[in-house]
Amino acid sequence: MADDPSLHTSEAEVWYLKRISFGLGDTKQEVKIVTQNFNGPCSFIAICNILILRGDIRILPPDRVTVSYEFLSQLVGEYLLMRAPDVDISAALSIMPLTQKGMDLNPLFTGATSFRPAGDGGALKLFKHAGIELVHGWLVDPASPEAEAILTRAQDYDTAVTYIVDADYTAKGQLVVEESSVPVAGSSSAGGSNFTPEERSKIEDAMSIRQFLDNTQSQLTYHGLFHLATTLPPGALVALFRNSHLSVLHKSASPTDASLYSLVTDHVFLHEGSVVWERLEDVDGGSSTWVDSNFIRSSPAGGDYAGQTAEDALRAAEIEAGIHILAQQIQAEEDNHAQMLRDAFRERQRQKQQAQQEAEERRKNKKNKGCVIM
Repeated sequence: MADDPSLHTSEAEVWYLKRISFGLGDTKQEVKIVTQNFNGPCSFIAICNILILRGDIRILPPDRVTVSYEFLSQLVGEYLLMRAPDVDISAALSIMPLTQKGMDLNPLFTGATSFRPAGDGGALKLFKHAGIELVHGWLVDPASPEAEAILTRAQDYDTAVTYIVDADYTAKGQLVVEESSVPVAGSSSAGGSNFTPEERSKIEDAMSIRQFLDNTQSQLTYHGLFHLATTLPPGALVALFRNSHLSVLHKSASPTDASLYSLVTDHVFLHEGSVVWERLEDVDGGSSTWVDSNFIRSSPAGGDYAGQTAEDALRAAEIEAGIHILAQQIQAEEDNHAQMLRDAFRERQRQKQQAQQEAEERRKNKKNKGCVIM
């Protein structure tokens, strides 16, 4: 697709591209993934990167270094229209601009692919029409103490929060308190004699649900991590919901490697070619390791900027700053040119109206000269 200058937007909406290789054995191909800066919308970027890795969309020209939301949304929109020409994708297309600010996803603690739809369900339809599986590992272990309360009272996150708030009202504010004084199930502070058996049961269930949420703040459990590792097919590319963030999750296609890998898209690793994937080894990320395109363990070379020395980092920052300034200058020139065209059009309209008025005045004057007023 031709590079339309109108697709370039402000600096905050421009994301840099990183060249990596992806595939198996001799089938590896070089692709450019979208990196995420502090303003980058993780949901939309994850969708784009999965489509890029699958070969469904291509970013051209090959030497392109940045993309904008407008550029990518046009690629994704065209792909959706071509993939399902006879399907109504209006809900999916309407939700796409909202992905710049995040997506309203409500996972169920009972299924890795289960999410309750929000609004018109456009967020889930976007993934469905793109053929991208949306997963999470925020699963309750059926053998855990909290499982019964989760399964019977609040199977999804939104319901869990509502249930806790409602139970806190029943407990007269004794449930939602500071972490240092959180009541435990069966304690006198939560199950005093002032409550009926039904109220006491409700409060205790709410405390179990809250304990589950407090213990799984990374939105990933070991039960969920193991479930994903054993159920995803080899070579899978899915969108992982975790830490209120969406990322690209890949299941190794190697028969000797059943690991899960998350695509590294942080802008800080833009110039670090050896850091491509992060192997998920625990729920908090403390033991995770970085690997390269061949899934061989690697680490940044060091320096003030990942993979660079301080001097290299300074040069890279200067280059990036120059690109941003150039983009802003081009945008300013386009804006000035458009304003000049608008001003010229208004001036032509004004001159035309003035000429018409003068012609009308001359016509009236000529007519009046032939009249005798008695």
